[in-house]
Amino acid sequence: MARPSRTSQMPNLRESIRDVAWRQITESGASSLSLRRIARELGITAPAIYNYFSDRDALVTALIVDAYASFGDCQHEARNAYPGSGWEVDCLRAIGIAYRRWALDHPHRYLLIFGNPVPGYEPPMQEILPVMMRSLGALLATIGELHALGRLEVEGVPLPLLEPAHRFFALMETADEPMLAVYAVAMVIWSRVHGFVSLEITGQLPPFAEKGEALYGFELDSICRQFVRSQDR
Repeated sequence: MARPSRTSQMPNLRESIRDVAWRQITESGASSLSLRRIARELGITAPAIYNYFSDRDALVTALIVDAYASFGDCQHEARNAYPGSGWEVDCLRAIGIAYRRWALDHPHRYLLIFGNPVPGYEPPMQEILPVMMRSLGALLATIGELHALGRLEVEGVPLPLLEPAHRFFALMETADEPMLAVYAVAMVIWSRVHGFVSLEITGQLPPFAEKGEALYGFELDSICRQFVRSQDR
C-alpha cells in the first residue's frame, strides 16, 4: 500500500502555511518571509506550497487580506455596539479606541498593512481594495450619519480629487459632493489616528499615562470637538 504523503495528512495545510508565515513575520519581519523556510518547518517539500500559493507575493497578499479582514471585524464590532441614532459621538470614539487596541494586540499585522512595504512586493489592488475599504467602512458610515444629521463640520476641509489613475478612483467616481466631504473628513481622522498609533507601536512616542491611553484619548476628544457639532446647534 502506498504511504500517504505528508500533505495528505494535513487537511488544513493552507492555514498551517499562513500560521507559520505569521510566526516568521513576528520573529524576524515581513522582509524575511521565505517559502522554503515555511516548508522546512512544516516538514513538506517547497513545491507543495505552490499548490496553495503560487509564490511569495501570493502568500503576502493572502496575509494582507487576512489582516485587513481582522482589522475590519474589530472596527465593525465597535460600531455595532452603538446601534440607532444619538450615539454617533460615542461610536466614533469607540471605533478609535478599537483601532488602537487592535494595533497593540496585532502589531505585526498592523505593520504589514500600514507600515513599511515588503521589498519587491507589488500589491494587487483588485484583491486588496475590497477588504481595505471594508476596514474603513465603520468610520465612513459613522461620519456619513453625522453628516446626514447636520452635525458634521466640513467647512474648510478640501475635497479629494477624482484622479482616474488613483487606486481609490473606482470607489469615489460616483460620489456627490456631500459624500466626498465624508471621505475627506474620514481621511483626516484616519491619518491622525494612524500617525499616533504607528508612532506608539514602533516605540517612537514618549510615554504618557497608562501607556499612551491618556494622550490618545485627548486626541480622540480633539477630533470630536473639531468635526462634530453639538446637537443644539
